[in-house]
Amino acid sequence: MHQALYRKWRPQTFDDVCGQEHITSVLQYEAQTGAFSHAYLFCGSRGTGKTTCAKILAKAVNCEHPVNGSPCGVCEACRAIDSGAATDVLEMDAASNNGVDNIRDIRDEVVYSPSSLRYRVYIIDEVHMLSVSAFNALLKTLEEPPEHVIFILATTELQKLPATIVSRCQRFDFRRIATDVLVDRLTYIAKEEQIALEPDAARMLAKLAQGGMRDAISLLELCAGGDRAVTTDTVQETVGLTGRDALIETVRAVAQRNYDVLFSQVAEVVRSSKDIAVFWQDLISVWRDMLIVKTTKNAATYLDLTDHESAQMREVAEKFNKETLVYHCKLLEDALFAMQKSNAVKRVVAEMTLVRMCDAALDTSPEAMLSRIAMLEEQLATGSLSTPVKAPVPTPSEETPAPTPTQTVPTPTPKRQESAPTPPPVREAPAVSAAPTPVMSTPTEKRILHPIRNWMEVVERISRSAPMTASFVKSSRAFATEDGKVIVRFENPFAMQMMEQGDARDRLRAAISAVLRREVGDRMLLLEVAGKKEAHSVIDEIIEAVDENE
Repeated sequence: MHQALYRKWRPQTFDDVCGQEHITSVLQYEAQTGAFSHAYLFCGSRGTGKTTCAKILAKAVNCEHPVNGSPCGVCEACRAIDSGAATDVLEMDAASNNGVDNIRDIRDEVVYSPSSLRYRVYIIDEVHMLSVSAFNALLKTLEEPPEHVIFILATTELQKLPATIVSRCQRFDFRRIATDVLVDRLTYIAKEEQIALEPDAARMLAKLAQGGMRDAISLLELCAGGDRAVTTDTVQETVGLTGRDALIETVRAVAQRNYDVLFSQVAEVVRSSKDIAVFWQDLISVWRDMLIVKTTKNAATYLDLTDHESAQMREVAEKFNKETLVYHCKLLEDALFAMQKSNAVKRVVAEMTLVRMCDAALDTSPEAMLSRIAMLEEQLATGSLSTPVKAPVPTPSEETPAPTPTQTVPTPTPKRQESAPTPPPVREAPAVSAAPTPVMSTPTEKRILHPIRNWMEVVERISRSAPMTASFVKSSRAFATEDGKVIVRFENPFAMQMMEQGDARDRLRAAISAVLRREVGDRMLLLEVAGKKEAHSVIDEIIEAVDENE
């Protein structure tokens, strides 16, 4: 009868166990010194060696000639345990024997001495499946068993065990086995079994195993069926994976909004009879890798990729910002949950999600809005986005200097000569000299303005001592420039002129300095009159323009 490879190559000594040296070294020491615990708890994910170490420990405590703490494998006790003939070593599956009666049977048996071995060993697998009554029946026996009894409990879900059970055991946490360790073990087994295994295919199988040795060996045996050479194409065809190049092409298509490529990728997955959910999980892994590359400095520490794949991942990650990647991850996760609920519409869910990933304007969620704002800010910072500049409407003061000098110099009438010293010119002079800089910026001047969001706090500070002054400031808006200046824009010239009267300007400057927590000098405070479209910041104009286009 054929024996599965994972059973054939199950480790027989502690030295053969891969990737769990922090556990096997302790168990070997206890076996060498004879200082065994009365109860052990092995917890960890599937295929990491819990049951294997439990069987090795059962042989080690009963071995007649142990070698460095490991069973010899040739004595009568070791051979009896390996063949299953030893009645003193009982292995029970708690998933199917989880009642209180099963535990009562064990409690009644432990009082008897072993029939042929030194210790009576009880291995309870998937112990978290026991009922509450069964756990309660096990408590007293587990805490103070007879000297000839050893309990070994194994579980994949430690959180389901009562604290009273965990506290009575010596606990060992089995880690997921590293990819390199899995690759070395698969290469060794393939060589011994005369299986042609490519290095890239071995690494692909190790990644698919997700830290489980049993899964890795089972996948190797599956792909090698029919005496085939195990290549990357063989693994993809057997397991139903989508190639790395196809995934990267999908990522580029999302970045470029190439809908033809996206729909063709989904159609290719459907035509190849692959499960769309598996393809979707691969996409989630790619987006997770891009997010790590985008947010960490040492991405190689958290990624299990080759040098070529790492370079490829860095190249595609540059096409997105962090906010967009987080938004895409949420869409991918929600789509995966939707696919698991309804198998009939997997293709539709995949296509619609990819379309939404291309254009955040199709979604009104907070994540989509953050993605859009982040893209606008990035384009502003790099200067790749230019806002449409509308021609300024000339004011009456700007129309007067427009005529040629021949229209202003010749034939001044006596009335104009008499009006020279009159108050109107005097009124124009303070309006120009009120601030050290021009009141309105020239059309050719380009400034990057950042709105002062807590402007109402400035108004509140002024209203405490000067409510009338605060009434003029309340309807204004303030912006900070890159060189540290503060620009306050008023709705009308009258409000700006009132701020130049008395100590109103000093009150405004003091309040702004207190809110911004930095000194704003008199020359750093500029007062302007806002036009109809100038009352908004640059980012507001861009967002409004985008909304109008959409």
